[in-house]
Amino acid sequence: MKKISGLKKPDLQALPQIRDRISFLYLERCLVNRQDGAITVTDARGTVHVPAAALSVLLLGPGTNVSHRAMELIGNSGTSVIWVGEHGVRYYAHGRPLTNSARLLIKQAQLVSNVRTRIAVARQMYQLRFPDEDVSSLTMQQLRGREGSRIRSIYRRCSKATGVPWSGREYDPDNFYGSDPINMALSAAHACLYGIVHSVIVALGCSPGLGFIHSGHERSFVYDIADLYKGSLTIPIAFEVTAEEPEDIGSATRKRVRDAIANGRIIEQAVKDIRFLLLGNEAVEEDIEVNVLHLWDDKLGKVAYAVSYGKEMDNLDEDTLEEGYGTILED
Repeated sequence: MKKISGLKKPDLQALPQIRDRISFLYLERCLVNRQDGAITVTDARGTVHVPAAALSVLLLGPGTNVSHRAMELIGNSGTSVIWVGEHGVRYYAHGRPLTNSARLLIKQAQLVSNVRTRIAVARQMYQLRFPDEDVSSLTMQQLRGREGSRIRSIYRRCSKATGVPWSGREYDPDNFYGSDPINMALSAAHACLYGIVHSVIVALGCSPGLGFIHSGHERSFVYDIADLYKGSLTIPIAFEVTAEEPEDIGSATRKRVRDAIANGRIIEQAVKDIRFLLLGNEAVEEDIEVNVLHLWDDKLGKVAYAVSYGKEMDNLDEDTLEEGYGTILED
C-alpha cells in the first residue's frame, strides 16, 4: 500500500495559542477535506480554504462529511471540533485539547471537590458580574437572586432599546422554530457562545463537566463561564438581530456573534477568566507545557516517568522481596 505523505506535525509551541485565534466556523451540508496546511470546505457554491491553526473551534452541523486527512490536520493544529445539531443548538461530541498539561484540570478537580473552595470560586464568578459590589458574604441563594434580577433587567433594557417585545425565555431545545423570533435568536446566540467557551475550556485542558455553579451536566463548566458574557454579548445581539427581522434569524445571529467575538477579544478574556478563577494569583503568563507526564508519589508529589524503578530489588530472593514489600506498604 502506498504511504500517504503530508506535512510534519507542528510542535505545540509553534501553534497559535487559544487566546490569539479567531472565533469559530459553523459548517453544514458540505464536504470538509484537506489541502496542505489548510482545510477545504466544498459545497454547491465552490471550495474555500481555511487555515486550521487560526481557528479556535470548528462547529460541524448536519450534512457535514469530514475526511480523515482533514481531521488529522485539525487535531495536529489543536483546533477544537464540536459536532452539533441543526443551527448549532445541540451538542454531540468534541475533539482534543490544545495543551498536554493537566495542571488546570487537577486544580479544577481539587477546587470543585471541596465545599469551601467551590463556594469561593462560585462567588468569584458572581463577583466578575458585579464588579462594584462586595459579594463575599452573600449565600449561594442570595447570589442566584441577584443574578436573576440582573438578567431580567438586561432583558427589559434591550427590549426597550430595540422595540422587540419580551415576555420571557421560552424555547424547546428539540424544536428551534417552536418559539418566537427573539427566543430563536437567543438560542442561536447562546449556542455559538457555548461552542466558543467549550473550545477554550478543552484547549486549556479543563473539564467541561466540572462546574461550580451549574452541576450534573457534561457541560456544567461551559455554562458557568458562558454566563459571564451573556449580558454583554449574546443577549443584546439577539435583540438587535430580531429587530432587523432577517429572513434566516439563526444564520444572521451566528454571523453577528462571530463578528462581535472577533472584535471583542472574548476568547482572550475567557482564557484570562478561567485561569484567574482556577489559579488565582498563580495565573501568570506561561508557555505551553509539553513534557508534563510524571508518576504520582504520595510523599514527593511527583517523580520522573520512563524510569525503571526497583532495579536494586531484582537480585533479591522471594522471601526477602516479599518482606521488603510488606515494609513498604506499612510505611
